[in-house]
Amino acid sequence: MRKRFDDMNCSVARALDLLGEWWTILIIREAFAGTRRFEDFQQRLGIARNILTSRLRRLTDQGVLERVAAREGGRRKVYRLTRKGRDLLPVLVALMQWGDRWVTGPGREPLRLVERASGLGIARVTVQNLHGRTLGLEDLKTLPGPGFVRETQARPRSEAAETEGA
Repeated sequence: MRKRFDDMNCSVARALDLLGEWWTILIIREAFAGTRRFEDFQQRLGIARNILTSRLRRLTDQGVLERVAAREGGRRKVYRLTRKGRDLLPVLVALMQWGDRWVTGPGREPLRLVERASGLGIARVTVQNLHGRTLGLEDLKTLPGPGFVRETQARPRSEAAETEGA
């Protein structure tokens, strides 16, 4: 059974190698909510200390979180999202919106995201072209990128997927 994907030439697989374990996503969610201290992560998630230690270490080693002094010159450390970690915001919002629509169900959303300054709700996360037009799966195709190697298996869309709009 495969336990790691870091040897695959696939950005999705390699991202899952870092983020795919469910505690990891919940730790990142908590960091976005402002959780900084180990004890607070542990209490809010109900996660075992050894698992939390392992996940925080991996997220720190991979540059998603950083450990910094809680106060100037202080010995106590807290966790803070790095730029790499903050770039996960659209991923988390898209996952939340998908869960609200397909798991929790409309009208039963546990939380709402609003713009801090205006109090307005946010738009759904979408895929857009460079001119801002929203695209669906039927509008996309896959081409080799700069990191493509012969061993990378391109998966052309099937005719059925194209006709069904899947």
